[in-house]
Amino acid sequence: MYSAYLEPVLGWYSVHARDLPWRAPDASPWSVLVSEIMLQQTPVSRVLAAHQAWLARWPSPAAQAADAPGEAVRQWGRLGYPRRALRLHETARIIVERHGGQVPSSHDELLALPGIGAYTAAAVASFAFQRRHAVLDTNVRRVLTRLEYGREFPGAAPTVAEYRMAESLLPADAAIAARWSVAVMELGALTCTAAAPKCDGCPVAAQCAWLTAGRPPAETRPVGQTYEGTDRQCRGRLLAVLRDAPEPVTRARLDVVWPDHLQRARALDGLITDGLVDPLPDGRFALPA
Repeated sequence: MYSAYLEPVLGWYSVHARDLPWRAPDASPWSVLVSEIMLQQTPVSRVLAAHQAWLARWPSPAAQAADAPGEAVRQWGRLGYPRRALRLHETARIIVERHGGQVPSSHDELLALPGIGAYTAAAVASFAFQRRHAVLDTNVRRVLTRLEYGREFPGAAPTVAEYRMAESLLPADAAIAARWSVAVMELGALTCTAAAPKCDGCPVAAQCAWLTAGRPPAETRPVGQTYEGTDRQCRGRLLAVLRDAPEPVTRARLDVVWPDHLQRARALDGLITDGLVDPLPDGRFALPA
């Protein structure tokens, strides 16, 4: 189906697209996959250096799989949600064992990999292999919700109706569809933002149902997550000690980084349960071997 949005959005993207390494013409599917895992709940500005360092150390799934999972956690650094590092390591291992070391190109095969949901599978299939899929991240959903439904923000999770609407806007040509998907994503990241949309610079402002309606505010607005004093922060402090240590550490080394002993114990138990920390027989702790 031809969309009246297509040419304006693609024209805008050709001028305004950021020069990101995973969008380079010679970017490998592995580079795209690593970027999509890193970009889950993490802004581009924090991912750029981490992505470059990751690919420099592990330029292929085989290189990643040959190293210990604890090294993936160490390299992950302070990107947050470090279970993504373990899932990425496990994904590399499965790619080597089941796919001959090559990132699979089909949506279903990507979806079967650890830590890859519907969005990430569609994104990798589209951006790495030029497949035709609706790619619905937060930015895309916000743009399409404003354009088509006249609402400021989409709901908490994509609905069947959203997927059908997004698929109806996809160009028939798979390569153009992939470029459309990344262009809408960029429009949401740079212009149709959550907090301060720049409607004057939007290439489809004239067709936007939300703008036509006078930009009515949402009844409820997205609320940012708190971090200070949370178990997440405590887990991050404990992992930082292990990442920076060349060898396993004692409990005493961990005790000094967080004052609340109950919260510290709960966070450490959670890290062990998640496979991010190995308790050793001698009472010390280490990243997973």
